[in-house]
Amino acid sequence: VRFTMGRTNFQYDESGTTFYYVLLTFLGFILIPSTYFFWPEEEKVDPEKRKKYQAHAKGTVYWEACLEKGDRLEKKDPWKKTRNGIALFFIFIGWILFAMVIYQISQFDYEMANFDPYEILQVPLNADKKFIKTQYKKLSLIYHPDKPTGNEKLFMKLRKAFDALTDETARYNWEHYGNPDGPQAMQFGIGLPAWIVEEKNSVWVLGVYTLIFMIGLPTAVWYWWSRSSKFSGEQVLLDTTQLYYYFVHKTPHMMLRRVLTILASSLEFEKGHNYEIVERPTDNVEIPQLLKCIPNLGINNKEKPLCFGYSVKARCLIFAHLSRIPLSKQTLHQDRLYIIKKCPYLIHEMVQCISQLILLAHAGRIARLPSLDTVEATMRCSALVVQALWDKQSPLLQLPHIEEDMLKYFYSKRRNIKTLKQLAQMKEEDRRSLLRSLTDEQYKDVVKVLSLMPSLSMEVRTEVVDDEEQHVVTAGAIITVTISVTRKSLSKCMTDSWMENSEVEGDDLEADMDMLDDEEDEKEVEEQEKLEEKEEEKKKEPAWKKPQQKKKTKKAGKPKPKQKSKPKDTNSAKPTGEGDRLEEGLTNTSSKLIASKRIEGGESGSESEAENSGSEDSGSEGGGATTATGHEKGGGGGGGTAASANSEEEDEDQEWARFQNKLNKREKALEGKSRISHSVHCPYFTDDKQEYWWVYICDRKTHSLVTPPYHLTNLVHQEEVELKFTAPGKPGYYSFTVVVRSDSYMGVDLMDDIKLDVKEAREAPVDHPQWEFEDDGDEDEKSDVSQDSEFATDDDYDEDEGSDQD
Repeated sequence: VRFTMGRTNFQYDESGTTFYYVLLTFLGFILIPSTYFFWPEEEKVDPEKRKKYQAHAKGTVYWEACLEKGDRLEKKDPWKKTRNGIALFFIFIGWILFAMVIYQISQFDYEMANFDPYEILQVPLNADKKFIKTQYKKLSLIYHPDKPTGNEKLFMKLRKAFDALTDETARYNWEHYGNPDGPQAMQFGIGLPAWIVEEKNSVWVLGVYTLIFMIGLPTAVWYWWSRSSKFSGEQVLLDTTQLYYYFVHKTPHMMLRRVLTILASSLEFEKGHNYEIVERPTDNVEIPQLLKCIPNLGINNKEKPLCFGYSVKARCLIFAHLSRIPLSKQTLHQDRLYIIKKCPYLIHEMVQCISQLILLAHAGRIARLPSLDTVEATMRCSALVVQALWDKQSPLLQLPHIEEDMLKYFYSKRRNIKTLKQLAQMKEEDRRSLLRSLTDEQYKDVVKVLSLMPSLSMEVRTEVVDDEEQHVVTAGAIITVTISVTRKSLSKCMTDSWMENSEVEGDDLEADMDMLDDEEDEKEVEEQEKLEEKEEEKKKEPAWKKPQQKKKTKKAGKPKPKQKSKPKDTNSAKPTGEGDRLEEGLTNTSSKLIASKRIEGGESGSESEAENSGSEDSGSEGGGATTATGHEKGGGGGGGTAASANSEEEDEDQEWARFQNKLNKREKALEGKSRISHSVHCPYFTDDKQEYWWVYICDRKTHSLVTPPYHLTNLVHQEEVELKFTAPGKPGYYSFTVVVRSDSYMGVDLMDDIKLDVKEAREAPVDHPQWEFEDDGDEDEKSDVSQDSEFATDDDYDEDEGSDQD
C-alpha cells in the first residue's frame, strides 16, 4: 500500500496570515510587561519623610526650611508624570493595534479547513441526489458571478460542495483528505510580507536595515559605553577618583578645611565634565560679594585645580551652606542645592580612596601613609554637609529653633548638657525650663525632632579562628571582631506629657515606621523559635547520641572565651530564665535587652561601652566563681562531673549559635545589601537622606587605621558587622578602638576599646603522630611483637595451621 504525501512549499507570505501571527506575538511581548510596569498606581510616600518636615512654629526660619524641603521632595522628579503619560499613550495605541491584528486574523478564511458540503448547500444529511441538485441550482442562480447578486468565491464553494456529494471521486477525496480536490501541499509561510522582497522596494528595505542595525545600534552602544566608562560603581567620575588619590598621597595628613577644599575641586562641578552644571552671567557679581562674607576660604591657593573658577565657586557655596548663609533663590541657591546633593557620594568615594591608599602603604607599595585624622576628618564632612553645621559647633544646633546664643544656658554650674542624649534624658520640667525662651509650638518642634534622633549601642566580641584555642590571641593571628550594633530612637528616653497627649500624630508615625520593619521582626521571631526548638530537641536526646563528650573532657581545663563573659557578668543578678538567654549573646533578643538596659541606665555611648570593655578581665574570674559556688551547693563527689557536663553543653550551644550566625550571614549576603534604613532629619539638605554608618577599628596610640571602614547602610534595628585584622607581631598588651561613625548626624558616634593580650606565636609542629610513616621492615618486626592484635595477619594464620598439623 502506498501513501502519497503532499509536497511542502516554503514561500513568502502572500496572503499576510503568517505575518499577522508574527506581529501579534511581537506586540504581546512588548505590551504585556510595559503595561504592568507603567500602570499608574498610588505613589508610596515614606511616612518618616511625610511627618518629619511638618513644623508647628509657623513663620520661623525652620518652618520655611521645612516647607521648602517638603515642596522639593514632592517635586523631586517633575517630568515623571509626563513621561508616564507619554508611555501610557503609546501603550494604549499598541493595544489598539493589537486588537486590530486579532480582528484581522479572525477574518481569515478557514472554511476549507472545516469543509462541510451539507452546510454549504443547506441540505439535510439524508438528502438524495435530486434534492441536492435542485438546491444547487437554486443557490447558483443567486451567487453566479454573472448575476447582480453574484459572489465568485461563494459560488466556487457551492460547486465543490455539489461535486463532493454527487461525484464519487470528489466524495472519496472529501471523506479521506477533507477536501474534494484531494491532498493539498503543506505550506510554510515566512513571517514577512512578500512586498519586502519585491524589486521596487529593495532600496527602501535596505535603507531601513542600514539605519537601524548599522547606524542606530552601534551609536546607542557607543553612547552607553562612553558614558558608563567615565563613572565608578558609585556614579563618581573616574577622573575625580584619580584627583582624590593624587591629593591624599600628596598630603597624607589633612585637616577638615583641606578636605572640603579638595571636595569642592571634584570634576562633577565642572561644566566640561558635567552638562548639568549651569554657568550664569550673574555669578561674576554674586560670587565676589559672597567671598567677602566667608573668611578663611583659601583663595590665594595656587594649586591646580583648586584655584580654578568652578572649584572656588563650589568651595564658596559649600562654606556658605555650612554657615547657613541665605542665598538668592533663583541663582546661587539652586547651585548650592545641586552641589550639596552630590557631596555624600563624593565623600564616600574619598573615604574609599584613603582606605585603599592605607592598604597600599601597609603593603609597601607607596611611601606615605595617610593618617587616621585624614580619614576621620573626611567622614565628619558628610555629617556636617547634611546638617549644615561646622565641626566646632554644638550637636544641639541640629535641633530646630536652637541658636548659638541659647547654648550658654546648657553649660552652667547646675547642668552641663552637651549631647542630644543628655537633653533627651532630662525631666520634662527641667527641659521645658531650659527651653523657656521658646514658644509652645517651637518646643513641640524641638521635642519631635529630638525623639527621632538615633541612639546606638554596640556589643563587641573578639575571637581567633583556630580549632584548638579560639580565645588565645597569638602574634600574627587573624582576629575576627564581631560588632553587634543596635539602633533605637531617643523617644525611648523621653516621657513628655506633650508626647503622650499627641499620640494620634506620633502613633501614626510609629505605626508607619513599624510597617517598614515588621518583616524583619517576624524573621527575628522565627529564627528565635527555631533556635529554641533545636535546643529542646538536644535536651531530649539520649546520652548515646552524644559520643563527642568524651573527647571534650580533655579540654575542660581550658579557660572560657572572653567574649562570652561579658553578657554573663552584666546580667548575673537576673533570674535564671533571662540569664540563660543572655548567656548566648548571639541572638537578636539578647542584644535588644542589653541595649535597653544601657539606655535606662542613662549612660552615654562611649562611656558605657568603655566600662563594659574594662570589666571584661574581671568578668571571667567572676563567672568562674559563680559557677564554682553553684556546684558547691549541689554537693557530693559528683560536682566535678556536673561542672564538666555543663561546660560541654555550653560549648555545644556556642558552636551551634556560631553555626546559625554563619547561615544567617550567608542568606543576607545572597539577598544583597539594602540601602534603606531611616530617613534623616535634614531640612537644609537637598534631597532625602538615609542613615548610613561607618564601622572601623583604629589604633589611637599610633593614629592609624587598622581595618578598612565598613559602610553599614541597612541598620534598621540591629545588624552585625564582622571586621578582621592581623594581630601585632610582638607579644604584649594592646588596645584598639572600635568606632561607629554616622554620616548624617553629629554627636551620635560610638567608641569602644578592646584590649588584647597577644601571646608568643606557637612554633610550627615538626613531629605529629599522623605524620609518622613506617617502613616495611618495621612492620615485620612489629608483627612478631603484636601477638594480641585484634586483626590476625597471614603469617599468624600459617603458623596456626602448622601447629594443628603437628
